[in-house]
Amino acid sequence: MTIRFDGRVAIVTGAGNGLGRAHALGLASRGARVVVNDFGGARDGSGGSLTPAQAVVEEIKKAGGEAIADGADVSNYEQVKAMVERATKQWGAVDLLCANAGILRDKSFGKMEPADFEKVLAVHLVGTFYCCKAVWDGMRERNYGRIVLTTSSSGLYGNFGQANYGAAKSGMIGLMNVLAEEGRKYNVRANIISPTAATRMTEELLPPQALGLMKPESITPAVEFLLSEDAPTRTIMGAGAGSFALIKIIESEGINLPEAEWTPDAVAAHFAEIADMSKAKALEGAFQQTQKYVGQAAARAGVKL
Repeated sequence: MTIRFDGRVAIVTGAGNGLGRAHALGLASRGARVVVNDFGGARDGSGGSLTPAQAVVEEIKKAGGEAIADGADVSNYEQVKAMVERATKQWGAVDLLCANAGILRDKSFGKMEPADFEKVLAVHLVGTFYCCKAVWDGMRERNYGRIVLTTSSSGLYGNFGQANYGAAKSGMIGLMNVLAEEGRKYNVRANIISPTAATRMTEELLPPQALGLMKPESITPAVEFLLSEDAPTRTIMGAGAGSFALIKIIESEGINLPEAEWTPDAVAAHFAEIADMSKAKALEGAFQQTQKYVGQAAARAGVKL
């Protein structure tokens, strides 16, 4: 089976460089009409220019594809709405969204200024929300939409100096989970990618021999799969250097303690049992956790639910 996007309209944010550029070129090569969005700022989010986005549009057009450049700042909702309206006016709809735009303002937590925390959340998390919000109603009305957000191992697992970035990136997982749940009956599928690649964001962190293996193009196949007609939903994929993985948040089976043992001392005494991962599962929704705990309590109390 060959995955194609003929007749589909895609918005890729942060598409002037790195991962976004690779995604935009990849989608266009498989038939999508692409809005190449890039604010064109520096890595810390300062400045702004349409030149990077326009250069990618020219690449797409030279290869026979269709694309337009857009310089919307994703942290400005009015600009994001205008971008979606422009794409809809030109091509009739927005079917696919790859929310990839981001900035870095790395500092250890003790040295991080509130403004640096707020700005990174504004671009990554709030900006992703704005993009999803701007396309959501149209996708629901047409009963078709594919959304891919961009998380990071810094959010999933932690990384020194990235409290702002890590918080934003883990927040996106919560957003994706809810979008997948609410979009299910409208054929709107939401997924998230955790990429690692040689980009402006990572060039100072890795040795040259590692960077040579980590081409941005190695991430794009996973993004295209998650944006495809037969994509899953509520899926976290890891990708980098040609490796692809499925990531799940899992919870141990846990134990239920009688009311007499609702003490920190009892939790400490039973912690090895609590932390036993041999029967761990990935839960499919918030209420599933509630049902599990209530079920365990009912079983202890001999109560039939």
